[in-house]
Amino acid sequence: MYFFLANLSFLEILYTSSITPNGLRNLLQESKTISFVGCFTQMFFFLGLGSTECVLLTVMAYDRYIAICQPLFYSRCMNPSVCVNLLCLSWGIGFLNSLVHTVCTAMLPFCKDHLIRHFFCDIPSLWKLSCRDTHPNELVSIFVGGCVIVGSFILTLLSYIYILRVVLRIPSKNGRKKAFSTCGSHLMVVIIYFGTVILTYILPGSDSYNEQKRVLSVIYGVITPLINPIIYGFRNTDFQNAINKSISHRRIR
Repeated sequence: MYFFLANLSFLEILYTSSITPNGLRNLLQESKTISFVGCFTQMFFFLGLGSTECVLLTVMAYDRYIAICQPLFYSRCMNPSVCVNLLCLSWGIGFLNSLVHTVCTAMLPFCKDHLIRHFFCDIPSLWKLSCRDTHPNELVSIFVGGCVIVGSFILTLLSYIYILRVVLRIPSKNGRKKAFSTCGSHLMVVIIYFGTVILTYILPGSDSYNEQKRVLSVIYGVITPLINPIIYGFRNTDFQNAINKSISHRRIR
């Protein structure tokens, strides 16, 4: 669990760093520009890291499934070699998905205005700048991106269905609470992240709703990585014990 949490933390540092510095620069300067290459580079890494996080959250749900539903086989099923392979699979799927979207979008002719109505270079915003029909790109986005996002979400949901079935069979209330507390933080992060991503990229919407999607993109791109350490930290027993110990030590002084 801590191996995947460490990698999730590293991933989210890169994830927010792909859009936040340029966004802050645009807030502080009157000239809000980005080069063509810089725009697609930003989009490639943002999509790649975001897709990787989707798959990694699914891997973490599978890790919790093995830990709770098959605890006697945990050390064998989730040995270091398997964990590294699952991590490499997450990064591979994430950046392959990003490469498909970036190449398909870069091949579009951009002959309209060059004003991107967004906080960063995102696929739907770039489609609006093209003078060619973007329906093929939208179909690719729904099919390829949908497989990664919705597929990851369904697998995560299945893992938690099995976890819930096992937890409800535990006779004692404290036992159920202790078993489910190990994955409560992860479930909260999954709901926030997948909920905002699916609303932004999968579900269609009107122009007014598309305006609201910009706010959602800030939630999963900036706010969610910001609150994830808080969610994981304050729900972790070791972290709580360390905080209580630190407070008690200061009171004694």
